[in-house]
Amino acid sequence: MVKLSKRYRKALEVTDLSKTYSLKDAVELLGKFPPANFDETVEFSFHLWVDPRQSDQMVRGTVALPHGSGKEVRVLVFTEDVDAALQAGADHAGLKDMIEKVAEGWLDFDVAIATTQAMREVRTVARVLGPKGLMPNPKSGTVTDDVPAAIQAVKAGRVEFKMDKTANVAVVVGKRSFSGEQLIENANTVLETLGRAKPESVKGRFIKSAALTASMSPSVKLDSAEFAKF
Repeated sequence: MVKLSKRYRKALEVTDLSKTYSLKDAVELLGKFPPANFDETVEFSFHLWVDPRQSDQMVRGTVALPHGSGKEVRVLVFTEDVDAALQAGADHAGLKDMIEKVAEGWLDFDVAIATTQAMREVRTVARVLGPKGLMPNPKSGTVTDDVPAAIQAVKAGRVEFKMDKTANVAVVVGKRSFSGEQLIENANTVLETLGRAKPESVKGRFIKSAALTASMSPSVKLDSAEFAKF
């Protein structure tokens, strides 16, 4: 028999986790759960009606959260123009020296941006960056020659999402310290953006189920009416 944690048992006292809720009610419920001793990250997770084995049904993209993610994003820029990148707000910048550090296992950053010219050399550490979801990619706006704009977008709250091998997608929508209105606006923006990322080869419903959760809380399942149009 599975033993429920004290936190989970307390969460059951304020809600029935077997039910589904509107987005507004789900956000309110998260606020009633026992808090952790840190500002928990809130995630919106989805299970999709797609076949991850089909290359034309992969789902990935970026979303600009209107209220940011609440996270201080550390940015590494692969570029020859180090001074310009640092002045634009990068936390780390360089090319050969940064590639050498990454090759040795250094991953003390959250997002990697590369100029188009630098990508030829950055690909040599794809085996290190790829599995961690840190490889620069044109589709996510992290391979660009407008480095200042890319840094600003990432720092302002643009987050990347990518479906895993089991057709699940999880996207950060903020922190528990955010107001309910901020979380709802961020979540709705994520929902609309994910809906637009529906592959053309997928017919009918796209989102199978969705849930909202914080770092240390149980998941709150959303009513299908919230994403029925997708």
